[in-house]
Amino acid sequence: MSKILFTVIILLLSTFLITAQDRNEISSTLLKTLVKDGFVVGASGSYSVNEEVKWEAATGYADKDKKQTFTIDTQVRTASIAKSMTAIAVMQLVEQDLIDINLPIDMYIPEFIQKGKTKITTKHLLAHTSGIGAYKNDREVENKINFTSLLDAYDVFKDRKLHFQPGTEFYYTSYGYVVLGILIEKVSGLSYEAYMQKHIWDKANMTNTGIERLEAKRENATTLYHRDRKGKIKEAKVNNLSNRTPAGGFYSTVNDLVKFGNALINNALVNSDTYNLMVQHHSLEKVNNGYGFGFYLYGGKQNEDSIIGHNGAQRGTSTQLFVIPKLKTVIAVVSNTSGAIREVTTIAGKLIDISQQKE
Repeated sequence: MSKILFTVIILLLSTFLITAQDRNEISSTLLKTLVKDGFVVGASGSYSVNEEVKWEAATGYADKDKKQTFTIDTQVRTASIAKSMTAIAVMQLVEQDLIDINLPIDMYIPEFIQKGKTKITTKHLLAHTSGIGAYKNDREVENKINFTSLLDAYDVFKDRKLHFQPGTEFYYTSYGYVVLGILIEKVSGLSYEAYMQKHIWDKANMTNTGIERLEAKRENATTLYHRDRKGKIKEAKVNNLSNRTPAGGFYSTVNDLVKFGNALINNALVNSDTYNLMVQHHSLEKVNNGYGFGFYLYGGKQNEDSIIGHNGAQRGTSTQLFVIPKLKTVIAVVSNTSGAIREVTTIAGKLIDISQQKE
């Protein structure tokens, strides 16, 4: 299908009623462009309306050399979509009055170092306003060390100077969410993994989601690929995610992510008051970045909570999750190729319009 014809079809969607088959064909054609145009090796997409999966498709390869097809059940790294799940876990404990988001974090984590006059709180960590830095160098981004605990991962950055006084600026950092993972362990009495399994993944019926470990061989796992700035794709050098588990150390499937979105909409994970708190603009008005607690606010300045979600960009993956509560719609697109986040997010955005077309 030519790009001109494809553009015309998308424009016509806003004018004419289409059949479910037409909608599915258009959605699948959109997804296939990711592989056809050389952005990713393999990808899958899905969306649901009123909890019913209306469309799902996969394209390309999970392993190109072996000609292993990428399927709906192919497991990919979720990257930073993990932050949304971690934030939900923290807020579950807030609902139980086990955490006060405005109290200093060292009240819950004695090992956490607080040197400044203004103390870092759970709220700062959730909204990326703590001042904690990001990865210091490529060695930390492409981590090769296997950390056996979150406290061991914390040791890497615990003595570093904050970028600013907590609560005064926005600075996106995975390390802040590592601290939140420790918080979950300290308060719940469970390991981070056990808590997420019992209170997030099981509650949302996410049967194909877990913590990625390099030593664990999974039948449906994908080979990881990377697309460089010149557009060339090659197999990626595998990094160890144990230095960022609560922030970006999960694997999942496209439909498990859709299940997560639906569990959020249906208040199966947190109640409506908690949800409303999470989707407020907590990341400072002057920055105008649109971030709540663990979720980007995509709805624009006037209606920031209309579309929420998170993307993920990490070695061997590009992912996007959109949740539209008022329309009871969830959209997810995932791939096994890094360097393609813009293209993956663009496709996911176009699926929002398609998902709302009346039959």
